[in-house]
Amino acid sequence: MAILSVGLFAPLFIFRHLGPLDFWWWMSANLVLLIGVSAAIDHGYIPSLGLDLRSGLGRKIFLGVASAAGLYAVFWAGNGMVRPIFSFAGTGIAGVYEYKNGASLFRIVPLLALVIGPGEELFWRGFLQRRWQVRFGAVPGLLAAAALYTLVHLGSGNPILILAAAVCGLFWGALYLRTGSILLVAVSHILWDLAVFIFFPYS
Repeated sequence: MAILSVGLFAPLFIFRHLGPLDFWWWMSANLVLLIGVSAAIDHGYIPSLGLDLRSGLGRKIFLGVASAAGLYAVFWAGNGMVRPIFSFAGTGIAGVYEYKNGASLFRIVPLLALVIGPGEELFWRGFLQRRWQVRFGAVPGLLAAAALYTLVHLGSGNPILILAAAVCGLFWGALYLRTGSILLVAVSHILWDLAVFIFFPYS
């Protein structure tokens, strides 16, 4: 699955288009495929997600919201720090927002909220990190999943996006390790995505 994820995501960040699919449709299709394969090969995958939904929903949602706000604040502070220090930072940040060019917000918002945000957590943390924590140990599994999450962004050639992926991979990975809740981490990811890309961008 690690090889498949690299094979799917690395070209996405290099080319951004696949025939009629732009970045957003292509990202969504990749995640649907990966989640489907994950469910097919791991019979404990779906039951673990169902168990997560059976308890503490209010607390998990609250902590997801709070963690999204905290991560947004970290990036807000980082945005203010890197721009004066690194000459490429402004260009790199602008490059992240170029992914929205030519795509309607009426399409991006539901894809982020319903497919991409939750889908990334379902695969990277709910499937890959969960299995690697069992195989390699809790912290090594987290670090391995975060490293691969960062690796697939290298094709973008954007140091700011790669750094953001590393920070997010470690943050959401640690959050999942601490709580064991994909629902909580998915709420965090969805809200952070919407804040950063749509409602409160760092441009």
